[in-house]
Order: sequence, then C-alpha cells, then structure tokens
Amino acid sequence: MNIYKEIEAAIQSAEHIVITAHKSADGDSVGASLGLLHFIEKLGKKAVVCHPDKAPDYLYWLDTTAIMLMEENPEEVTAQMKKADLIFCLDYNATSRVGPDMQALLEAATCKKIMIDHHLHPEDFPTLSLSETTASSTAQLIVDLIEQSGHIDLLDEKIGTPLYLGILTDTGSFKFSSVAPHTHEVLAKLLAAGVAHHLIHEQLNDTNTEGRLRLQGYAMSEKLEILYDQNVAIIALSKEELAQYNYQKGDTDSLANLLLSIKGMRAAIVFKEKDGIMKISFRSKGEDNPVNVLAKEHFNGGGHANAAGGMSDLTFEETLEKLKGLIPQFF
Repeated sequence: MNIYKEIEAAIQSAEHIVITAHKSADGDSVGASLGLLHFIEKLGKKAVVCHPDKAPDYLYWLDTTAIMLMEENPEEVTAQMKKADLIFCLDYNATSRVGPDMQALLEAATCKKIMIDHHLHPEDFPTLSLSETTASSTAQLIVDLIEQSGHIDLLDEKIGTPLYLGILTDTGSFKFSSVAPHTHEVLAKLLAAGVAHHLIHEQLNDTNTEGRLRLQGYAMSEKLEILYDQNVAIIALSKEELAQYNYQKGDTDSLANLLLSIKGMRAAIVFKEKDGIMKISFRSKGEDNPVNVLAKEHFNGGGHANAAGGMSDLTFEETLEKLKGLIPQFF
C-alpha cells in the first residue's frame, strides 16, 4: 500500500479527525487545512480544524468558520485534541511550530499522527509522513493525495479554491524556484475542477486598506536600509510605527518580496515588533543565498532556503544590531 492509500485508510477508519497547522497562519496552512477538510467531508467523514492563531485578514474571504483557534477558544481546541483518534499535521515539520499550548497537546496525544509538509529537515514525530521538500506547497501535496488515493473525481471548486490559494501564496504567484512542471499540472486539475483563479487573485491583491498602503509607503520611504556591500535590504518597524498606521495582521507580508524586487538585491529582511518579540521574515534569491540557516541558527526559526522566518526576544535596537553583524557572515 502506498502512502496515499495509507492516509486514505486512516481517514476512513478514524472517528475523530483533527487537522492542525503551524502558528502564524498563512495562505498555505489555511488553504491546505480547508482543502483537506472538504476532501474528508466528500469521503463521508467528519473532521475539525484546530489552528494556534488567527489568519491574516486578507484570507478571510475564504469560509474560515470551520477553523477553531487555540488563542480564542482553548477549552474547545483542547477537548478536540484529546478525543482525536487521528491528527493531521499540515505545513510544519516540528511540534514546536504549533506554539507551546498546542505543542503540549500534540505531544501528549497517543493517536495516529499524519504529517503532510514540504519543509526541510522534518522531525520524526508522526506515525505517517508525506514529506516532499521539493514540492511547491503543502496545498500541492493535498491535491496529490486526492489524486493518488484514487479520488480525483471528488475534486471540485469547494475543495480546489483553498488549495489553489495555498499554491499561489507559497510560490509568490508562481515565481519561486519551487514551481516545477508538476505544479502547473496540479493547477490545471484545479482549474478543470471549476476553480475561478482570477477571482482568487482579485481577493488577494485588490483588497488593500488605506492603512496597509500608508504603512508600506512609510516603510519604503523612511525605514528602508540597504547594505550595499552584501546587497541586502532591511526594514525594521517598531510597535509605535505599526500602531501609527493601525497595523493589522498581514499588512507587512508583502514587504520582503518588494525589497527583493530591487535590482541587485540578494536578500531582504523585514522585522516588526509585537508584544515584546521581534518577528523576522527572510527572503533571498538563488542557491548561493540560503536564509533558513541564518533563521535557524540565530533566530529560533527556519523554513525554506529562500524564504524563512524567525524571532528575537532582544530589544528592537539589539535585534537590528545583531542582524547587521551577522549579514556579512552569510552574504
């Protein structure tokens, strides 16, 4: 039995299925979760989605009512995790990625766990693992699961729309090197199933708020710093600056890619201050400029070679100084 049929068999035999994804939700974690949920429902089974925290506002055009949040309803999420006889671990490769509260529940659970993920260096915690580090996204792997388990006929617009979203966002609108011929084959199947790709692009790209645009304009005009010796661009935003522009979750998500679009830039780093923690986004170009090692070794993070995240509990000024000190070693 191949891994896809094993996963289907686990779904069919389970009574209480819980779908989890990583903290700091993004398009792929949300899209993969909802796509898998709707597929499981099409198989005639029930499942619940339990995420650590709220998704960015720009994803809320999707029907996210099925997602329970640990940060908002810990009692219900705890109850669901404790009675689960099958837990899906989507878009993360280490239990720490779900945050300390859900991590404790996940590690205490004795039921079968299935990891579906595309990040490097997966930990050995799941019962079954569909880990494809060359895949563009976890959403792409969910489409593979649907097809390879023999149920491509079940793929429809409801299942496909969040999966298309996941692939779209995790590939930077199909521009990252993770996009392969198979990625486009998967996209073709989603379009054939009725996914309205143009509407998804509109929902993602044409819903800016005034505050978001003003914040991004301020960041680019007043906060952009370029280290020309290494061709690395940095933007650092304090909590006061974020508050000045009525910051909402997701408002800075496109800044790193915007910096990377500057001619000659090898890497871009954006960090913002929130609740005393500096959250850092790393982006880079090419095989010679990996950022996941920098994120993992120095900022308690990780991710892909050209797209990673991390955090710092140092002060705003100390974090910026640390970053500038490390950049010459990595670039």
